[in-house]
Amino acid sequence: MSGVRRLRPYALRCEHRATPLGIDEPAPRLSWRLASDLRGDDPVAYRVQVAGRAEDLDGGGQLLWDTGRVADPGATAVGYAGPVLAGLTRFHWRVSVWPADRGAPAEADSWFETGFMPADRWHAVWIGQGPRPVDVMDAPTEGEFALDDHGLTPCPLLRRSFTAPAGARARVHVSARGLYELRLNGERVGDAELAPGWTDYHHRVQYQTYDVTALLREGENVLAATVADGWWSGFVGFEPRRAGAHYGSFPQFLAELRLTGADGDSTVIATDASWRTATGTIRHADLLMGECHDLRHAAEGWELPGFDDSHWPPARVTDTGHGPLVAAADEPVRATGELRPRSVKRHSTGVHIVDFGQNLAGRLRLTIRHLAPGARVVIRHAEVLDGAGQLYTANLRTAAATDVLVGDGREHIVFEPRFTYHGFRYAEISGLTELAEPDVVAVVLHSDTPWAGEFDCSDAGLRQLHDCVAWGQRSNFVSVPTDCPQRDERLGWLADAQVFLPTAALNADVAAFFTKWLRDIEDARTPDGGFPNVAPRLAGVADEGAPGWADAGVIIPWHLYRSYDDPRFLARSLDSMCAWVDLVHRHNPDLVWRHRVGPHFSDWLAPGTPTPREVVATAYFAHSARITARAAGALGRRERERRYHRLAEDIRRTFAERFVTAREETGEEPVVRIAGDTQTGYLLALAFELLPARQAAGAARRLAELVESAGPALLTGFLGVALAAPVLDAHGRSDLAHALLLREEVPSWRFPLRHGATTIWERWDGWTPGAGFRAPSMNSFNHYALGSIGEWLYRGVAGLDQTPDSTGYRTLRIRPRPGGLRHASARHESVRGTITVTWERSDGLIALRVTVPPGATAEVHLPTTDPGSVRESGLVPGPDDPHLTRVSAAPGHVIYRVSSGSYRFTAAHPPAEGRSGTPGAHRPPPSPAPGRRASGSYQEDTP
Repeated sequence: MSGVRRLRPYALRCEHRATPLGIDEPAPRLSWRLASDLRGDDPVAYRVQVAGRAEDLDGGGQLLWDTGRVADPGATAVGYAGPVLAGLTRFHWRVSVWPADRGAPAEADSWFETGFMPADRWHAVWIGQGPRPVDVMDAPTEGEFALDDHGLTPCPLLRRSFTAPAGARARVHVSARGLYELRLNGERVGDAELAPGWTDYHHRVQYQTYDVTALLREGENVLAATVADGWWSGFVGFEPRRAGAHYGSFPQFLAELRLTGADGDSTVIATDASWRTATGTIRHADLLMGECHDLRHAAEGWELPGFDDSHWPPARVTDTGHGPLVAAADEPVRATGELRPRSVKRHSTGVHIVDFGQNLAGRLRLTIRHLAPGARVVIRHAEVLDGAGQLYTANLRTAAATDVLVGDGREHIVFEPRFTYHGFRYAEISGLTELAEPDVVAVVLHSDTPWAGEFDCSDAGLRQLHDCVAWGQRSNFVSVPTDCPQRDERLGWLADAQVFLPTAALNADVAAFFTKWLRDIEDARTPDGGFPNVAPRLAGVADEGAPGWADAGVIIPWHLYRSYDDPRFLARSLDSMCAWVDLVHRHNPDLVWRHRVGPHFSDWLAPGTPTPREVVATAYFAHSARITARAAGALGRRERERRYHRLAEDIRRTFAERFVTAREETGEEPVVRIAGDTQTGYLLALAFELLPARQAAGAARRLAELVESAGPALLTGFLGVALAAPVLDAHGRSDLAHALLLREEVPSWRFPLRHGATTIWERWDGWTPGAGFRAPSMNSFNHYALGSIGEWLYRGVAGLDQTPDSTGYRTLRIRPRPGGLRHASARHESVRGTITVTWERSDGLIALRVTVPPGATAEVHLPTTDPGSVRESGLVPGPDDPHLTRVSAAPGHVIYRVSSGSYRFTAAHPPAEGRSGTPGAHRPPPSPAPGRRASGSYQEDTP
């Protein structure tokens, strides 16, 4: 037993975040995960204590709240239910967990800080410069890209000096209508990028809180901020009638620094008319157009004490209201990694093409030895190259994606934009005679969702596919789940997010990220209960919700509840879910959804015969009604549960009557046809359980026929592709799901890999050797929707899943589908703890290793041709083993129920067949080695 670690809590969270600063949730959710090296070392009770000081948790003072010992073996979270939390205060908390076989609990401590609570008053007001004309220094020289036509203006600088009391504790609360970067005495405050993030500013403006105690100095101190247009007043989306200034016409800033001395007295330094303002190096900064730094405009030392700002005019107070201000609910965008160039090639005199080997979202950092006064360096970005080896930028549409540096003669310049980001793999850098690889770095930016998943297998192509999916997720989780990071769009499309969420939640901990975005969806609802197509809402952009798009307002909360076992996802959304289903019902009393369908995108970008729109819409109508009923049931709202179950059943019958024909054949499943006879039509009917059992079998057979006759291949778009592998698998055709993963021709996942893809393409055929690029109006090479196959790599190929009635992985279902692979593995850091599945087969045996976290159980489906051959850790499983029970056996598999802990099964299994089990069976893509990651915060904390 030496070295064996017993039951212990770890990864403590408040509101799904580690030690958050500045929350405003009055009853925060406190959660923990569990680990143990022993089998069956499960919790039987927990206790949570909250105090104002860490030492009070040890019995040295008064507790604010104490649950006492609570007998709840499955609990890994509790909602705070003590006295009202004071604002602007740090609270310490401890969780104690008791195992079944010993008296002493295991403990772990953490803390959180509140921000402004309802009883607290803001002193800060909104300040800015107001609109400014374009500076003549931005006018380009002949032959250079012109950005001044877009009306871009210099970024305002704002500063205020103050004196801090000795030994003061300091917190600063910061926001912007636009984007901000704050410095205290020249040092950057925090590491948030593109802060405060994107919301519908009419409803909510987020603020961040930072501990700046260590940045204070004796005597004079200076708070200094730079602000930029961002989503507030910059270019967003693709609507030509209103490309920019969706919320306001110029950026504004708000900050409140609270200094608490050793005597407890507080001093507040807040934005007001006493701040001074000017402009400096950044002549324009826009998310779509790019950023320009002109060093000739530098105000040297402006962010430091001692700078004379007497010639700077006072800032303008633009607003004194604080109504929409809310504490940030998610982790911010951060710079999470860096990539060095794969190659730097001189294209022509003074022009270099840099290839980073990976499509990403971020920016460049460029080191320059010397740049003459007025000399320009121009950086253009693109995802791919054209046939001549030059940047292909037509698919960016109106996004310039161009950064500019203008020199002033100084030596050793480090140029890195601060208020823009681009989607790119390649950069064209012009204006430098020489460019060495060490002088240029790609900085990866995305919302810092802690990475929680790993997948591996014996096939290099599938490993690379998983990497493409992961990089697409990183690239498009930038404050909101965007469709793509490169062109003039970058909108939070609801359908893209709902089809990809099952994959996203396996790859990363996205609970806090989607907590924030669900509020964006709520803000974007129409007065009559309609969900939007995009959130945050932009005026004129597909305002009325479409089937499969608006239904995300129902589907996403349900999946988050199942993944994170947090009923608040449902409680906060149930009324909106009901209102949405009622709205569709009101406009479609005959239960066929044909009215109030918005732009009705149907199965977007499907390459095959279009699925009838009424089939897609009515299937989603039934699905949303059913999920709403289940959500009401999970919350104990029985009347609503019954009401929406009845409605869902009525829609189900109507779907069958209007769209399904079935002809019985003796001794076989009925011949079933769904209107349109498309893959997506059958996938929707089967995935959403719209058919009786016998008809479902016939529909599954027809689906398989359609997939096989197409290649086997998928002829589905965004909505259908997410369902294909899970539905085929659920109806006994995991072989077809594997065949789809092996396909290399269009349409397939491997075709882009063969042609250099390092992220998922928007279209199956975004580029082909014969036709070249598809129309640039809709052709992103970094778009995660078709990457929804990532879910089946975890749940199907590796076999890491939970049962349909489980939430938060309380009951696991381990069921590998090996196909022709030799081995596969997956790891997921769940809300209960670490889950791992690894299987390998050789010499007629399959070895399956499983780790189940404490407090959970698992159904282990062991694929074997001989149930009697099963061994566990080398022994025949005994009937009296308290941790291992044989449930059933059938041809092809045997099922065991196991308690928490680690297990190693072996059993007879035929050898791997097919090219996916053969090393090097496909041509490896010209992209990073499988598993390559940017350095940074991709590794979640582990026990």
